[in-house]
Amino acid sequence: MSQNNKDQLIHSLRTHKVNTITELRRIEKIFAYLDSAEVTEPMTTAWAHYVNSNNLLNELRGLTRDYPFSSECLDEAKALVVRDPSSVRSWNYCWLVLVKIEKENLLTKYARALASKASTWGGRQPTHAEFDRLVSACVVEWTRALRQMLRHWDKPPSTTGQ
Repeated sequence: MSQNNKDQLIHSLRTHKVNTITELRRIEKIFAYLDSAEVTEPMTTAWAHYVNSNNLLNELRGLTRDYPFSSECLDEAKALVVRDPSSVRSWNYCWLVLVKIEKENLLTKYARALASKASTWGGRQPTHAEFDRLVSACVVEWTRALRQMLRHWDKPPSTTGQ
C-alpha cells in the first residue's frame, strides 16, 4: 500500500467519513496487515467514535426492529470495558464492548429490565407468561444481532503495537 493510500485511510478515520462496522473492519484488516504504529491512534479513535456516537447502537437497532436493542445494555458494556484493565490491549473498543455484552450476559439482564417496566405494558401488570415471552423474544433477537456484529471478526482484532 502506498503512503498516499495509507494517509487517505487515516484521514477518513480522523474525519469520521467511515462510520459503519463493515467499513471500519475493512480498514482495520488493512492496517493489521501493514503492522505500522502510525495507524494505531487513528484506528483506536475511529472505533471509539463509532461506539460513542451511537453508530454501533444504530446498527444494532437496525438488526433488532421488533425489539429495539437496549441502549442501557450498551452503556453498561461500555462502562465495564472502561473499567477492565485487560481492555488496553486492543485498539478495537467496539469489539471489546460486544464481547463484554456476551460474556457478562447483559442481554438477559436488560431484557428482564425492559419487561419489568410498567411503561412496557401500558401500566398494566403482565402475567408471568407474558413477562417470560417478552424476555425470551428480546434475548433471541438481541443475541442474533450481537452474533451478526461479532461475525465481522474472524479472529480477535489486533492489539496496539502490532
